[in-house]
Amino acid sequence: MKKKLSLSAIETSHPDMDYAQLYSYICSEIEEGRLSPVKASGLNGRKPALFNSYWRFEQDKEDVEFREELMYHLNPILKPDYYLKNPDRYRKDREKILLLCKYFNQCKDELEIPMTINERSFAIFHREKFLDHEGGVELLSRLGVPEELLNYYITSEPMSYYSHSKQAPQTLLIIENKDTFYSMRRYLTEGGSEIMGLTPGTLIYGGGKAILRSFEDYMDVAEPYFAHKENQLYYFGDLDYEGMLIYELLVRKYGDRKKIELFVEAYERMVRRAEQIGVDALPTRKEGQNTHAGAYFLSWFSDEIRRKIQRILTSDRYIPQEILHVGEYTQIWHE
Repeated sequence: MKKKLSLSAIETSHPDMDYAQLYSYICSEIEEGRLSPVKASGLNGRKPALFNSYWRFEQDKEDVEFREELMYHLNPILKPDYYLKNPDRYRKDREKILLLCKYFNQCKDELEIPMTINERSFAIFHREKFLDHEGGVELLSRLGVPEELLNYYITSEPMSYYSHSKQAPQTLLIIENKDTFYSMRRYLTEGGSEIMGLTPGTLIYGGGKAILRSFEDYMDVAEPYFAHKENQLYYFGDLDYEGMLIYELLVRKYGDRKKIELFVEAYERMVRRAEQIGVDALPTRKEGQNTHAGAYFLSWFSDEIRRKIQRILTSDRYIPQEILHVGEYTQIWHE
């Protein structure tokens, strides 16, 4: 709400001020956002000059109460600065802020117990998705509350795997796509053992980039025989920039704890199969992929295979894992 005031009216309401004090007062009110000059009213001709009229922005009773609440009634962990400058946003966020304040006031000891992000979200806001999907993290940022203070952790989809053998050490193969995982699993369950020169004891379904989170299961809490120090671990995915990036991110994130090799023979067979059907027959690469990925991925291959892969990728084509079928595993299909 705003009201137009003349300079003389402001002057009359502060009879105890001389001109210098009046000037300082008006400048301060402008800086605090309570006054704004009406520039069309012109200057008063004195030095320093003041405009002849001003808009007075008056807070309603609720705004005054909210400002007092922010300044004096929130838990000291919550920083009010952003909301003091953005009262309309405080109106929208107030219910959740008061719930967070209540949690800090009454349940702070509970923060010593690690919880999943959804469990903590419900404990505080009575909505399990608020922190992760409904703006909760942004709310914490506006209040100056670091996420780690809430002592929650992010969960992933549980890792899917098939153990053909529980012996240790063994070979484990991460497979990016579902169809290839099912095909290889079926081959093993029906009595197969060797897959293109590899004899995997366990197949791990990667699910694209989901493996970057679910791989924690393998590293920390999955079957005991997974953790044998002499296990060999391989990765196999689509031959495109996305698949290359997934492998490189996996190595970057976990490579200091476990060497993750590339299933080179499988990729080389994909390239040979692609050459047989013709590069132009391959599917077009999906848009938005990071075309700068792949230097480490490509380092696993000979110069000849590397050039062939690069030629396919620069033609905006890619090779899906599904180019290889069960005949590749049983060697029914011949080149």
